[in-house]
This record gives sequence, structure tokens and C-alpha cells, in this order.
Amino acid sequence: MNEEEAPRPWWNRLLIPLVTSRLGAPIFRRTMHLIDRPLLRLTRGRFSFASSYPVLLLTTTGARSGKQRTIPLLYVAWESGVAVVGTRFGSTRHPGWYHNLRKNAEATVEIKGKRRAYLAREAEGDERAEIWARASRMYEGYKVYGARAGRKIPVMILTPATEETSAGR
Repeated sequence: MNEEEAPRPWWNRLLIPLVTSRLGAPIFRRTMHLIDRPLLRLTRGRFSFASSYPVLLLTTTGARSGKQRTIPLLYVAWESGVAVVGTRFGSTRHPGWYHNLRKNAEATVEIKGKRRAYLAREAEGDERAEIWARASRMYEGYKVYGARAGRKIPVMILTPATEETSAGR
């Protein structure tokens, strides 16, 4: 059984309605990464707010600023890489990392303390539908976000560009 299909702890059933609610989603969207980013780095990916799910750290180059931006995201394994879903907690706007990857497809992904360069491309058609279905089975909040967002949720596929390296603390 892979990490996406692993059973979730009992407290997930209590937390998901809060995280996906119209009140909770904007709060978590603004604060969760502030906790998760240092926590994931400190524990080399072993613990985060969403640690019962597969979580990665995605570092992109700002589309306008040119600055490095790092955000924790849930992911699903896809072919030789990973796929991430741009729900932005059900917001009507696409996430910043999506715009960043559209402008510059090069990114760094850190999973469980291993850092590697990746190249991004947007999933379309049947491929997007399959990833969306897998991601929604993994985290049922995606269905809520998709219904509320009122936009086509982008799905990005990240494929390794180089060998992985251990992330320094």
C-alpha cells in the first residue's frame, strides 16, 4: 500500500471539515505554510500539520519577483515524478506557485529530507482527470475545494531533472 492509500488517523475525520469550511480554509491558507515549512525542514519531512498525507516542499521562482518561494503541498506519485493540485483551499484564484511554474518550469522539490530539481508541466485531459481522481481519493477535501472554487483546478506534474541530494538543515 502506498502513502496515498494509507489509512488516515481518526483525528483526520474531525479536522477535514474544519480545514475545508468557508471559515477555516482562508485561515489555514494563510497560516499552515508558516508552521509546516519550518517543521518539515526541521524533521526532514517526518512531521507536518498534514503529516498523515504525503507532503512535499515545493520551491519555485517568483513569476514577478524572481525570488525563491517555498510552499508545502500534498502530492500524489505520478509516473517517475509527482503531481500537485492547485486548489488553494478552494479559493477562486490560482495559487502563486502555479503562476510561478507556468513562467519558469524549473523547481526544487523536497520529500522526506531529499531535495531534487524537477521540471513542471500542466496535466490536461484524461491524465489530469486521473490525477484529480487519485488526489481526491487521498484527500477528500479536494472535492469540496473543487466545487467551491468555480474554476478549473490546475494539476501540475513534476518530473525529476537531476539526481536527488540530502537536504541540509
